Amino acid sequence: MSEWLNSKPTVQMLGRFQPFHKGHQELLKRALAKTGQVAILVRDMPLSKDNPIPSMSVKGDIEAVLEDMGVSDKVKVFVVPNIVNITYGRDVGYVIEQEHFDADIEAISATKIRESGDFQGYSEDFAGHPV
Repeated sequence: MSEWLNSKPTVQMLGRFQPFHKGHQELLKRALAKTGQVAILVRDMPLSKDNPIPSMSVKGDIEAVLEDMGVSDKVKVFVVPNIVNITYGRDVGYVIEQEHFDADIEAISATKIRESGDFQGYSEDFAGHPV
C-alpha cells in the first residue's frame, strides 16, 4: 500500500460521472498506470435529466468502486464547483490528453445508461430521479 502524497505527480480526472461506469474505470486504470496516483474531480451539477445523481452520491459510488478495485489508497475523490473551462498559460508543466480505447469501451455511454432505465449496480439515488 502506498501513501497518498499531495506533492507526488498525480493524474486528474474531471467529470460528472453520471454514473461512474466501466469506461470510467478503464480510464482510471490508465491514469493510475501513468503516475500511480489519481485525483477524481466530480463536478457539482444541479440535478436534471442529464445529472440525476447528486454529486455527493456520485462521490460515494466512486469510492465504493475504488474499494472493489483495491485502489482506494491511490485515488482521492473530490466534489468541485461546476467547472466549465480550464485555462492555462505557457509552460505550465502538465499535459492535457485524451485517451482512446477499443470500440467496446468507447461505446459505453452514460447517456445510454441513464436512458435505458437499468440502474442495477449504480447509486440508489440514480433510480430516484426522472430520466
